[in-house]
Amino acid sequence: MSTMADKDGANTRSEIMQGLIAAWPICLGYIPLGLAFGVIAQKAGLYPLEIGFMSLLVFAGSSQFIAVSMLASGAGAASIIFATFTVNLRHFLMSSSLALHLGSVRKRILPLFAYGVTDESFAVNLSKFKSGDWDIRRGFVVNHAANITWIASTVIGGYCGQFIPAKAFGIDYALIAMFIGLLVFQFKGRKYVMTAGIAGAMAIVLSLILPGNLYVVLASIMAATLGVLLTKRVK
Repeated sequence: MSTMADKDGANTRSEIMQGLIAAWPICLGYIPLGLAFGVIAQKAGLYPLEIGFMSLLVFAGSSQFIAVSMLASGAGAASIIFATFTVNLRHFLMSSSLALHLGSVRKRILPLFAYGVTDESFAVNLSKFKSGDWDIRRGFVVNHAANITWIASTVIGGYCGQFIPAKAFGIDYALIAMFIGLLVFQFKGRKYVMTAGIAGAMAIVLSLILPGNLYVVLASIMAATLGVLLTKRVK
């Protein structure tokens, strides 16, 4: 009996360690990004406690940056909600991809796992799931280690914001730099480069036609569709 308990405990510790090892690059990247967001949010008039609640309830870096920017410009609640909802529509695509590997997981657990899905945790977990030696418990560790790091970093940034001048150190460029880094790591062949190029070109064209941030979602969907077609022709 005790042997089985010891074995289960050892397996749990091993799963936690594997999850943390997979999560540490995300956490390392979230620290400067979270600090940057905290500073920007503080400059927009939010208190550290408000910043912490926002990070806890929303946990979506790009949407939080957008929301704070719109708050600072005096936008109304309806506009902010619609803009952030539109930007976060990409989570439907990410969740659909992960769902292929979570078919046997109990339904009541999925919302807690889904809460922690971000661009970065999605990329790590999907890669691990495809390798075959991964499960939702390790995925939980990845998601929520990143979550804790993000919340703590944004709150600390909110406290430190009063001592840092606005737009110092290129803070306002932090989110853009993060997404460029994520994109570069996805370039594993010509088809990926071509898909990214198509998405960028479509986003530029659609931004001249459509109001708000809807062009981001539409360009992503159209480019992803074309990317699927490209995979059948380009290796």
